[in-house]
Amino acid sequence: MKKISLFLLSLMVLSTGVASAGTTVTIKGSTTVLPIAQAVAEAYMKIQPETNISISAGGSGDGIKALLDKSTNIAMSSRDLKKEELSLASQNGVNPLVKTVAIDAIVPVVHPKNKVSNITIDQLAMIYTGKITNWKELGGDDLQIVMVSRDSSSGTFESWGQLVLKGEKVTPKAQLQASNGAVVQVVSKNKYAIGYIGIGYLDKSIKALQVNGIVATPKTALSKEYPIARGLYMITNGEPAGETANFMNYLLSRDGQVIVEKTGFVPLGSNK
Repeated sequence: MKKISLFLLSLMVLSTGVASAGTTVTIKGSTTVLPIAQAVAEAYMKIQPETNISISAGGSGDGIKALLDKSTNIAMSSRDLKKEELSLASQNGVNPLVKTVAIDAIVPVVHPKNKVSNITIDQLAMIYTGKITNWKELGGDDLQIVMVSRDSSSGTFESWGQLVLKGEKVTPKAQLQASNGAVVQVVSKNKYAIGYIGIGYLDKSIKALQVNGIVATPKTALSKEYPIARGLYMITNGEPAGETANFMNYLLSRDGQVIVEKTGFVPLGSNK
């Protein structure tokens, strides 16, 4: 599983070393979708060495904003567009075309020494709204819970708010982090902490919790048996053309979806 650190919030340029020789495709947005975009871009540029792919990750909101102001070819997002974004798109002459490129499970994670292994949706909601504050209330040690959350520009934050909090607000006591990788780092170093990340960011430094007794796996995410599953998206301004279209077609092809699986996320149509 891939862990992406904070430096990936700044601009990353993946190129063949001949930046002036071909077409550049720009991709901006979600840190959750980032490992998929990076891995597929690397493979695609081996096939099309005259194509350069520039990727930056600052959150789903940033990617959608870039699409709406026409400063990116593709926006990565882990959430749907909001009503106000659709309205702004119309004003700007942008026709957002959303394509699902993978399936994700948002997984609550704790320090490996935490005794708790299973948690319910209701308990997660009570933790993140400040109603449960001690691990002993969940069968763990008598320790104060340190809540780690994504920040408000994150599509994962939005999805968590919808699927877990049901519209309630996250307590101001939560520590906000700008990326999945940052959440992993904080939780792995604090035995009191709980956070949530995309399934592709799971590694041995943290412990994944079951939710309602269900383990997050590709199979349970795809079937939506796992209760915090969602799609991951790439959004273009209308039907893509040229190298943008070629890249998207490659990502959605069998070879591209094999790469999705290798990054730790769930390929479309997976039965594993």
